[in-house]
Amino acid sequence: MLLRAYKTELYPNNVQRTLFLKHAGARRWAYNWGLQKKIEEYEKTRKSPNAKALHRQLNGLKKTDSAEGGVPWMYEVSKCAPQEALRDLDEAFVNFFRRVKNGEKPGFPRIKSKKRGIGGFRLTVTIKVFERHLQLPRLGRIRLKERGYLPFNDSTVHLLSATVTEKAGRWFVSLQVEVDVKKEVLPKEAIGGVDLGISAVATLSDGEKFENPRTLAGAERKLQRLQRAVSRKKKGSKNRRKAVRKLARAHAHVANIRENELHQISSAISKRFGVVGMEDLNAEGMGRNHCLAKALKDAALGELGRQVKYKTAWNGGRVVLADRFYPSSKRCSRCKVVKEHLELSERIFRCESCGLVIDRDLNAALNLKDVAASDSETKNACGGDVRPRVGRQTPGKQEPNAISGDGLDG
Repeated sequence: MLLRAYKTELYPNNVQRTLFLKHAGARRWAYNWGLQKKIEEYEKTRKSPNAKALHRQLNGLKKTDSAEGGVPWMYEVSKCAPQEALRDLDEAFVNFFRRVKNGEKPGFPRIKSKKRGIGGFRLTVTIKVFERHLQLPRLGRIRLKERGYLPFNDSTVHLLSATVTEKAGRWFVSLQVEVDVKKEVLPKEAIGGVDLGISAVATLSDGEKFENPRTLAGAERKLQRLQRAVSRKKKGSKNRRKAVRKLARAHAHVANIRENELHQISSAISKRFGVVGMEDLNAEGMGRNHCLAKALKDAALGELGRQVKYKTAWNGGRVVLADRFYPSSKRCSRCKVVKEHLELSERIFRCESCGLVIDRDLNAALNLKDVAASDSETKNACGGDVRPRVGRQTPGKQEPNAISGDGLDG
């Protein structure tokens, strides 16, 4: 069984839009209320209630009059919206304590503000899918923009939840389903390397390049003009709200184009290679470079790597991550000699040992292919990985692989 998500746009009427806003508001209120209760209870008893205990308290507030601090208006929305919000709050605290334990930046759960977006809500019961409509509890039948995209009349698909979100004035639904998919396993000989970059988002070891669409750079002038229009309007006025909506739609259009390009690139890579060698990029750390930050964020290399990983797994393959300090760009793909210095402006790799002259990105992709091929050969009979990796248990009584990072920056 495989978990998948299908996301598409909705065509709600005005009554349904109002109900969407009420559900999103109920979820936001329940999350904030639960966070406050957890903090207050922890300060008193050094323990905090879980989602079930908070939901029982919330049910009591529903029966109380609003003049006495109750929330009888919660009966206007589905019980799933606040219930799932409290579960999300529990998950947020689990992630918080995990990051504290690992020494990472904690990121304590914070209040959900409407100023940062309307948000959305999740429903888990009485979900029915039709060719042109979607039926949700307390919302009725809602028209779909794409007909026949969501799975319907399929006995192999089990619906788990429906998440409704708002973006730039448009409403979307994401169905999480459990489906039995027959994986198209690619042969182990289909091994490839993928080098991620800015000028070319992905360079494959077979020589194909996927150019950077530069969606943000192409729309930057329009975004600047719309942003100036927002700043010139009086705060709180209707004209300012109109200008904000125009700016939000422009940003959403840029994001949609980028997302479409990334999905096409990642799908092409996952269908071509059974084993993919990639770099373990520190996308957040690379974004701290002020000279390249905008271009790196526009390329969305971290998102592309994430998509390649799960799509390759769907097809029965896997992704082999090279060490973060593996010199993929400085290493000659023919004689394996590592250059001491390689400037970022040098787009052609020239090896002084064997005389190889090759494109820098293609050379890196070939080196990453060697890493993937070496990893495939060192798989033991138990299915474990001989080379130790962070976050993966290594089988005992195995010798480590000779290939490892040497501390050089690729």
